[in-house]
Amino acid sequence: MTTPAGPQDPFVHPALFYADAEEYLAGTVPFVRAALAADEPVAVAVPGENLRLIQDELGADGAAVRFLDMREAGRNPGRIIPGVLRAFADAQPPGRRVRIIGEPIWAGRSPAEYPACAQHEALINAAFRGREVTILCPYDTARLDERALADAHATHPVVIPAGPGAERASAAYDPDGVVARYNEPLPPAPASGTGPDVLGVAFDEDSLSAVRHMATDHGARLGLSGLALENLALITAELTTNSVIHGGGTGVLTVWPEDGYVLCEVRDKGRLTDPLAGRRPASRDQRGGRGLLLVNLLADLVRTHSAAEGTTIRCYLGR
Repeated sequence: MTTPAGPQDPFVHPALFYADAEEYLAGTVPFVRAALAADEPVAVAVPGENLRLIQDELGADGAAVRFLDMREAGRNPGRIIPGVLRAFADAQPPGRRVRIIGEPIWAGRSPAEYPACAQHEALINAAFRGREVTILCPYDTARLDERALADAHATHPVVIPAGPGAERASAAYDPDGVVARYNEPLPPAPASGTGPDVLGVAFDEDSLSAVRHMATDHGARLGLSGLALENLALITAELTTNSVIHGGGTGVLTVWPEDGYVLCEVRDKGRLTDPLAGRRPASRDQRGGRGLLLVNLLADLVRTHSAAEGTTIRCYLGR
């Protein structure tokens, strides 16, 4: 997909390891103050409890900082690049470096969420290559497991050890390897007919409208309402249409409840070869190509698996 950033690449993407609040503030607040001193736009997108730590430490200086609770803005990791990082960076005037603190991985992320988080961190490097942007990503060494900490070394070209330690290049940097490793088969969806809570239906071009209505009717029976039900309708329409246009003309839609969510999955025979599909903001004059972006912006989580035999996209919607 990509080659590692060269030493002259203006994009900077360090991982900051911290063990407690003191180390967290020691690594993040000077980063923000340096941006403010240089008149560089700066945003902080971290979980709410850490957001408050930084805000309290900055005091009045925080008025010039864009603050976002990553638990909300980045609930779906696939939304972070277009909806958080690029949304802020692209809105800034040219000619100045943009600085962002982004913490997409925290203790409590579910096993279903983590692979999408790791892929997100890897894909940042391709999404921002060549841009005057620095994205600092904190990692909690006291609460995250060894896999997450090891993956941080693979997704960040530069690492900053916890405690007093000098910034250094990561010897394990391999973002393409992380993207490929977490392109893993998803647990099988329940088979159609296994119970009244499972909707499974094959579709083609002639049945797109009917399938969309079937999905929303079933979602309502499972407890979705209001905006969540509207989102299910839009997600179903985008994914099934993509299957017809790009995935061989047919597909299979499954909708079922799991762990407090309604899951909507579409499988087809197409192959998704661009890992950044759905993670690039749409340009004003762009025609088409917004389907997967819209899905990422609407769903609480999107998981994807693509192989030679086909592609599966699974979306989670909270009830």
